[in-house]
Amino acid sequence: MDIFSWFSIIGTIAFAVSGAIVAMEEEYDILGVFVLGLVTAFGGGVVRNVLIGMPITTLWSQGLFLKTAIIAVLIAFLLPIGWIQRWRRSEALFDAIGLSAFAIQGALAATSMQVPLSAVIVAAMLTGIGGGMIRDLLAGRKPLVLRDEIYAVWAMLGGVMIGIGWATTTWQLLGLFVLIIIFRMLSVHYKWKLPRRSLKQVAATSNDKKS
Repeated sequence: MDIFSWFSIIGTIAFAVSGAIVAMEEEYDILGVFVLGLVTAFGGGVVRNVLIGMPITTLWSQGLFLKTAIIAVLIAFLLPIGWIQRWRRSEALFDAIGLSAFAIQGALAATSMQVPLSAVIVAAMLTGIGGGMIRDLLAGRKPLVLRDEIYAVWAMLGGVMIGIGWATTTWQLLGLFVLIIIFRMLSVHYKWKLPRRSLKQVAATSNDKKS
């Protein structure tokens, strides 16, 4: 298999297990666990395909990745609770692995279509975060990627590196893969956040004045 396939497998396993764990946290039945696991693993890729003009039906030709995701979800469902609790303590690392692998996979898919740099960046971002966003919405949660530590930015930077041709060889892509993981984990550890504004305090102050 080429490097593209390996990144796809890594991302598929990491995100499928992530979706399955979230489904079990929300006490979904086994069907819900499989649905959330598969949506998390493939949701970002489907959104990316729509964006760059790849046929959505290519999903059904990815038999290896579908089987990999199903097996990963099944294993997660059957794991002892103690093992799952240990996995949850390492959840950020596995999520970072999935983010990095899928961001690179999305950027490579976009460059193979010879689309502009802007499309490569967006494809990397959506492939990296799309599945997690759909997962959170189906689980009734606010998407963490939009309010948690810096997340999508690292996927976008990966897209930039690939789109401008700074990461093309196998070793360069592996280096980029590790780099995205490191920066994602640093942002988790140090709680790096993008600038934000909250209207809640303003609204509370306004209500106090009225009363």
